[in-house]
Amino acid sequence: MIYIYYSYLSGENHESILKNNLLHFSEEYQHKIKRFRRWQDAQLSLLGRILLFKGMKELGLSYPRDKKVHYTRYNKPYFEDHVIQFNISHSGEIVVCAITDATEIGIDIEIITDVAIDDFKIQMTKNEWNKISNSNDQKNAFFEYWTQKEAVIKAHGHGLTIPLQSFEIIDNQTRIQGEKFYLKEIKIDEKYKCTISSKTTMNAIMLKNIR
Repeated sequence: MIYIYYSYLSGENHESILKNNLLHFSEEYQHKIKRFRRWQDAQLSLLGRILLFKGMKELGLSYPRDKKVHYTRYNKPYFEDHVIQFNISHSGEIVVCAITDATEIGIDIEIITDVAIDDFKIQMTKNEWNKISNSNDQKNAFFEYWTQKEAVIKAHGHGLTIPLQSFEIIDNQTRIQGEKFYLKEIKIDEKYKCTISSKTTMNAIMLKNIR
């Protein structure tokens, strides 16, 4: 089972979110949040942590007392000495957090905006680009592929060392360096595209909005 929690930004509740949650984290993380110039950026980062630990608590899962999140050399977050796999993404006004104890996962969400799609041609394989170019809704097709590729990269765990054009998405599956990855679209908001990737088939996913 993969659990996906999500939340929307709230300007009117920003100060109470900080007051009720920030002190539960390390001083180092508190300073990081306070360094953000825009309240939106501070809240997006904090909400990711809130979703992670609220989700684990709700699922009856233990976590480090100091709530310390570590990062690999490729910037993938993890807990030391813990079987839980998790991944966080945010875009626009939505934050998502995926949690599981079954497999390595990656999740990506992107707000669908007007972008110069041609600038990203080099990031796609020839077949992927042809499908985007021939789509009746090129913007939607582009963000579908983009979130798929980002989710796979995050599940793989080696970040930008893996060129996006080096693997091809076919029928919600792909391979990187001999490893197979599966993909599934998560429908949260019609203004966004969200995709989750894992190393195993995803038969059961629970989606929950935490307000």
